[in-house]
Amino acid sequence: TLAIECSTLSHDWVLDLAEKARAKGWRYIDCPVTGIPVNAAAGELTLFVGADDADLEAARPLLEPLAKEIIQFGPVGAGTAYKLMVNLMGAVQIAGAAEGLLIAEKAGLDPETVSYALARGAAASPQVVRNIRRMTAGDHDRNVTFSGRLRLKDVLYGLRLADKLGQQTPFGRAARDAFQRLLDQGLEELNESKVIDVLRS
Repeated sequence: TLAIECSTLSHDWVLDLAEKARAKGWRYIDCPVTGIPVNAAAGELTLFVGADDADLEAARPLLEPLAKEIIQFGPVGAGTAYKLMVNLMGAVQIAGAAEGLLIAEKAGLDPETVSYALARGAAASPQVVRNIRRMTAGDHDRNVTFSGRLRLKDVLYGLRLADKLGQQTPFGRAARDAFQRLLDQGLEELNESKVIDVLRS
């Protein structure tokens, strides 16, 4: 039996599941994904894999229809470690983008022009571009691609991993505080771009 975990879970949880799977004689890989729902529907996700080589090869026929790319980071747990790291980075980027847009707003800059320029500049990443467009439009409740609740969950898991590894995370903790305010105000099911409004208030 081959168990494939595609959720974004805590690192400790993934290792515990792997141990339980091995006790049953199962093979286990962690395989968190990146991409929004439209990517999943089109089979264009990127998969972050932690697995033994042989287990990954056994899983490929199941994974390839979902993916435009499969990246193996190492043994079980490595895919999750990467996903938590990159999602924590994403939280910092999105909170930073919100802060920057608010500075631009108070400086009297045209929001559409700022959004246009940011999407073409050095600070652009796919998730930053996606979120600044929503922030500029005030569009946080339609077609939610990633909620504030999910972002906060991943941030907390990422910070837990960093703490376990002894890594300081001042920027990650600042992002956590921003997304925690969404939860505190009952706004956590809106798109993560809503963080701009809690920073404005």
